[in-house]
Amino acid sequence: MSRRKTLDIPLNRTEGDLELRVEVHDNIVVDAWSRGTMYRGFENMLLGRGALDGLVVTPRICGICTTTHLMAAAKALDAVAGVTPPDNARRLRNLALMTEHVQSDLRQALLMFMADFANPAHKGLALYDEAVARYAPLRGTSAVEAIRQTKKILEIIAVIGGQWPHASFMIPGGVTHRPGAVEILNCRMVLRRFRQWYEDQILGCSIERWREVASAADLEAWLDASEAHRDGDVGFFIRFAGAIGLDAVGAGHGTFLSFGSLDMPDATAVPGRGATLLPAGFAAGIEVQPFDGAAVAEHCGHSWFEGAAHPQHPFASQTVPYASGEEQDRYSWIKAPRYRERPAETGPLAEAVVAGDPLFRDLIAAAGPNALARQLARLVRPATLLPAMETWLDELAADDNGGHYQSVASMPDGEGAGLIEAARGALGHWVRIRDGRIAHYQIITPTSWNASPRDDAGVRGPWEEALIGCEVRDAGNPVELGYVVRSFDPCLVCSVHTLEGGRSRGRVRLGV
Repeated sequence: MSRRKTLDIPLNRTEGDLELRVEVHDNIVVDAWSRGTMYRGFENMLLGRGALDGLVVTPRICGICTTTHLMAAAKALDAVAGVTPPDNARRLRNLALMTEHVQSDLRQALLMFMADFANPAHKGLALYDEAVARYAPLRGTSAVEAIRQTKKILEIIAVIGGQWPHASFMIPGGVTHRPGAVEILNCRMVLRRFRQWYEDQILGCSIERWREVASAADLEAWLDASEAHRDGDVGFFIRFAGAIGLDAVGAGHGTFLSFGSLDMPDATAVPGRGATLLPAGFAAGIEVQPFDGAAVAEHCGHSWFEGAAHPQHPFASQTVPYASGEEQDRYSWIKAPRYRERPAETGPLAEAVVAGDPLFRDLIAAAGPNALARQLARLVRPATLLPAMETWLDELAADDNGGHYQSVASMPDGEGAGLIEAARGALGHWVRIRDGRIAHYQIITPTSWNASPRDDAGVRGPWEEALIGCEVRDAGNPVELGYVVRSFDPCLVCSVHTLEGGRSRGRVRLGV
């Protein structure tokens, strides 16, 4: 006899609180709703404040992506002022942002995602005991070493920006401080040691060897070529994730968005094809289209916000809470951003597809997007970032007298957008300045894209769609749903956080 159930699931090991509601028919998810459960309203906190206040306030949105929000806020003000930061300012901004990306990627993978490899649901697998030894929270060998190493690399941001989190060293026109030769040397040593650990433990090979993997066939051959490849965390991830079928779940809509990021210095040895190291674009499958900033719009039909009768661009939209209880149509404090009226996932996999990475384009072309490919893209993104970081540090060391600031005498009236790639994907700040004060501020975070509710047309958000078809073997331990959602690296604090009576509202309710 067929059985239909509704599961309300609080998902832990995410940044912030997340509630999922899924409808399950004969153990298969047939519908899903992703809920953000409390209004924060940073945009409204900024209205009427001084033009530069976003540089201090917005990094407090998140304790993980703090440098990311600073970069987006600074770039928006660069646009208002009509100023281009000097080469060394671009290098220093990029280095801080890339450091934050790298530590976030590896903490998420080894501490948040792969912790579920030690879930008792997998006790029957041959790899289970090794998974427990590696990834059990607070005691697994790989988990403990990830904490040590990612803590160390954050020293680079402390040198460049003075502190982490919540540094405020980026300003319109550049940065406030140019580290000296000894400080740059210290950063080079920290990065060199981190790269050695990343190659030895995570990849099990050099970055150069990994970059030779250009197809699904190459990946299989790489895995079989060496015990070091198989025993590294990437190799173990591929083997374990394949054994539990993560390559067959989490497809989603198959649309990808990257805002582009990491402004290229005019003179640099870092290879690149355009203005940014990570290109901007939108992809349906693996067909990439140029990015158009005017094509972004926010829907509010299923969110607890007042909205216009039609979707609005962030320069036109407002963040006005809609006082409401549990309503059938409205169920989240996250808006539904869309690109050309289509949902789009964002993050490392989207970046790789838009950039034309041959491995991930081949994986998507062969099997479509899935949780394995999405998480693999995050694990190996440092292989793209670390070499560029080394080059930019070398260039800083060779240019002791290079400028780090283009003067901005005063902030004019105007509007500007700061569009970059955060660790979790496309982040945008849209700001309008009038009479030296903030007249409009709108923020769309990566998790707003990935965790969006339905839009005005009733189309599910990316990870709502990715949950469809997922099998739930044990309603009391729905580990499969966790894998799908965590493959997007949820960060709910950028949009939501909730406590009720001093206790979390998260709950599990099973209705038959």
